[in-house]
Amino acid sequence: MNSALLTIDDFSSKNTPEIVDYLNEKGIKAIFFATGQNVEQYYEEALYAVKNGMVVGNHSYSHPAFSTLSVEECIREMEKCENILAQLYQDAGMERTVKPFRFPYGDKGGGNRQALQKYLRESGFHKVDDTQIAYPWWKENNLDTDIDTFWTFDFEEYKIRPDSDFTRESVWEKMHDADPKVGAALFGENNRHILLLHAHDETEEMLPEYYKVFIEHLLEKGLTFEEPGFL
Repeated sequence: MNSALLTIDDFSSKNTPEIVDYLNEKGIKAIFFATGQNVEQYYEEALYAVKNGMVVGNHSYSHPAFSTLSVEECIREMEKCENILAQLYQDAGMERTVKPFRFPYGDKGGGNRQALQKYLRESGFHKVDDTQIAYPWWKENNLDTDIDTFWTFDFEEYKIRPDSDFTRESVWEKMHDADPKVGAALFGENNRHILLLHAHDETEEMLPEYYKVFIEHLLEKGLTFEEPGFL
């Protein structure tokens, strides 16, 4: 049986409440990784997610490529988002028990990677439980020891845009690629995944309820969703 943890980047958005309602209807608890500026723009939508049981993690304030920044600039990005999330949880009347983090673009900071991992560790960020991920490349790239949350499969549905030839069918092909160049095959024998979707209103305009389209197919294929766990 294949299982997965669902993560959703670039929270929040206008369509966040609809995504949250759908996930709760299906009994799926996801980690939403928030950019501070998006939370500021769609604050009520962000409150809705927290009040309705979703975990919200830090995805920086403005979504820069961390390898282009100094360590100090990276930390400012993380801390500015942290302050917003602390206020969000307080306003929602919910206790914030875990603090996961994901680097924008999966860019771990280049030459500053170890310094940033040290900061995350010492600042009380939480590592998602990835002990069941057995892909050799996961350990070869030190993803099993890094504090931040990486992924094993990215739907890349954010590429569905008016000026792009990337379509729903492109995502479908990616989902059924048995030997991907990046990441792991979505379907296999007892695969475990950390899945990556995005909270983008632009995708919603191009493919209404896109998150349902892909998640429903996963459920039809027998994939089960795990609740977020932390080490």
